[in-house]
Amino acid sequence: MPFSQLPLKFNAPRLQLRLWGCLLGALTLVPSFAQRVGSDTDSPVWVPTVSREQGGLGSYVLQSMEQAPWWSAKGQVTVVNQSNAGFGAKYSGDNSLTNTRSSKQTFDTTLYLGLRLWRGAEAYLNPEIDQGFGLSNTVGVAGFPSGEAYKVGAQNPYYRLPRAFLRQTFDLGGESFHMEDQANQMEKNITANNLTLTLGKFSVVDVFDTNTYAHDPRSDFFNWTVVEAGAFDYAADSWGFTQGAALEWTQDWWTLRGGYFALSTQPNNEKIDTQFDQHEWVAEFEERHQLGERPGKFKFLSFVNQGYMGLYADAVKLGALGGTGVDITKVRQMNKRSGWSLNFEQEMSDDLGLFVRYSQNDGAKEAFDFTEVNQSLSSGLLLKGSAWKRHNDSLGLAWVSNRLSADAQSYFKAGGMGILIGDSGLNYASEMITEVFYNLVFNETLSMALDYQNIKNPAYNQDRGPVNILGVRLHASF
Repeated sequence: MPFSQLPLKFNAPRLQLRLWGCLLGALTLVPSFAQRVGSDTDSPVWVPTVSREQGGLGSYVLQSMEQAPWWSAKGQVTVVNQSNAGFGAKYSGDNSLTNTRSSKQTFDTTLYLGLRLWRGAEAYLNPEIDQGFGLSNTVGVAGFPSGEAYKVGAQNPYYRLPRAFLRQTFDLGGESFHMEDQANQMEKNITANNLTLTLGKFSVVDVFDTNTYAHDPRSDFFNWTVVEAGAFDYAADSWGFTQGAALEWTQDWWTLRGGYFALSTQPNNEKIDTQFDQHEWVAEFEERHQLGERPGKFKFLSFVNQGYMGLYADAVKLGALGGTGVDITKVRQMNKRSGWSLNFEQEMSDDLGLFVRYSQNDGAKEAFDFTEVNQSLSSGLLLKGSAWKRHNDSLGLAWVSNRLSADAQSYFKAGGMGILIGDSGLNYASEMITEVFYNLVFNETLSMALDYQNIKNPAYNQDRGPVNILGVRLHASF
């Protein structure tokens, strides 16, 4: 299947980019030493806009904003342990999943602090402490099995500030809805039609590519390419956060979103390009509907990255001429990389939800900030436990097919290394992932999930695997 390449139609002047960098830098002066992988979002993700099915017509409505608290404080702790069984491997490279029995653990604890500033405006800070590593130090699978793992981990606990942002909401009329106090969302009333601006340091996928049934590795699925669109190469540092702005316009049954974000200084780097010389434009249209009185959503997203990135074909050509291994870093120059995704969710019954995502990107160039996926199809079901009298429990089943472009296949076959994959060779086949989990909710504070994943052709390599991965997640909120 051909890979689309959307033309870049935005040319912001350099002076404008400098102003963005200064403004956003002022909002994020608190030091941040590390952040989470690209697929991560915090639980629960904030909801800056409200649709009819989200608000609840019978909700309590504040009589005046004077009744609402001026501050908010929430928190969470999550521990994930994953183990992979031994599996067959004809060879291994620097970015290969360890083919002997292995276990890794991650830990993080977060505070969600909110402050009401003026009418419609709130400021949020999320200080966090992290520790640990993903399996094989978070390499070896394009659809990595833990959204709680880091691209950069540490043996000892360390502090970071993943989010420091301002949100301004403008009411545009319509019915009034009440929004409960929760993580990164202060209690307030909001009209169904509204305009929301988010500005500062946060994750692109806090706003874009969200899905009710598959988006939060702290409460639902674990795998990167289940909780996010695999080919959505969204702007981020090595742990999934960046600086930028997002504007959302909600009217009745639809929402239109647009965002402008800084890429990392180079592909998969810990530092963000705060000058916005390397940046991403992203747009998303969301349609909300009712099928048989059951709510559903359909989203179309497109993005364009502009930054210093290499073409796979150039790296292979240079490696052949020099008689040395291919090295994508030697052929990087200013390029554009585009892609798009479709995101569908549908309530099937009071207890069952369905989701489907399809995404693809320009497969001629290296991945910049997420993972090596040029085409991805995922689908799954999420079932509440009402049938066995465990209404708050959930059972999830998902299936993913990830693919590489022809140029990417040639590059990795020649021994190239990427963000997550690189076996020093490649016998190509689609990476196929099946995931099933059960989330046991003890009370409003504590839950535990058991997760199983089967990955065929890890890193697209028929000469390695399949691999079976077991995971346990403990999550507490307060």
